[in-house]
Amino acid sequence: MDETPASLRWIGLALLALLLALPSLATLAGDPAWVSLATRMLIYALAAVSLDIILGYGGLACFGHAAFYGIGGYTVAILYRHWQTSEPLFGVIPGSTQFLVVIPAAMLAGGVLAAAIGALSLRTAGVQFLMITLAFAQMLFFLFSSLSQYGGNDGMTVRRRNEFPGLDLRDDTVFYYLVLAILLAALFVAHRLVGSRFGRVLGGIRQNERRMAAIGVQSYRYKLAAFVIAGMGGALAGALMVNQARFVSPDMLFWTKSGEMMIMVILGGAGTLIGPVIGAITLTGLEDLLGRIPGWGEHKLFAIGLLLVLVVLFGRGGLYGWLRRRLR
Repeated sequence: MDETPASLRWIGLALLALLLALPSLATLAGDPAWVSLATRMLIYALAAVSLDIILGYGGLACFGHAAFYGIGGYTVAILYRHWQTSEPLFGVIPGSTQFLVVIPAAMLAGGVLAAAIGALSLRTAGVQFLMITLAFAQMLFFLFSSLSQYGGNDGMTVRRRNEFPGLDLRDDTVFYYLVLAILLAALFVAHRLVGSRFGRVLGGIRQNERRMAAIGVQSYRYKLAAFVIAGMGGALAGALMVNQARFVSPDMLFWTKSGEMMIMVILGGAGTLIGPVIGAITLTGLEDLLGRIPGWGEHKLFAIGLLLVLVVLFGRGGLYGWLRRRLR
């Protein structure tokens, strides 16, 4: 039975209406930069939701989610570079700028990478699991930093967004609505996933893995499947971010990016799906707001850290949990 307060559902509908109307509001306010900021918020929300599947529902504290985020971004950039030079990747794979080709390729790359990392990392638990995932992400960071043909440390500019039949993705508003549609679709799929038998088994593993093993559940397979799904979601977010920014760099793979995503999940409320969306919007918006205030730009991390401490101490369940308790 759904215990979500009716008032919270209305707030959710109001937020959705606001997101749908945001480009029009930005035009009325004469500040089109709102659309770009909101697009970044939604992309980070997608990355946070994918991480929540393994962190919030699976109980796996992964500190290497940036690896999948970055590999998705580099897939877009690498396919663009080989399309530009007309040289097939590895002499076999042709370059492309088609959205319906590049995005699935990015998700496939993220899934394969997650399967490889998860197959090894999931044989450990706790701090060891966290450190191994961090190590894999840092290995990829140094790998792409050394690839001079793809920009090395300086990164690489992607001069055009991917092409989608019937849509002009060069228009920021059109791209914003596409990202919003993808996020809503991802939330629907994730909701069905965590509510399925797979999701219930994953929750049981989080609560007591030994008991699940005693009744015959092979927890390793379920955790690996969740890890691969999360990796594909992270890669999708990275591919969209490179399309939005038209730039990719090794910073997408750095450990601090994984930390930001974990903060988004914890800040909004792990294990809720909608909580990571709230956390991503809050964190990204707060960073932008503090960056605009004179003298606060260099101290924004202190303010964000203070907010996170307050939420952890006094907001059990994150911002979403606090909001539910206030409205119940």
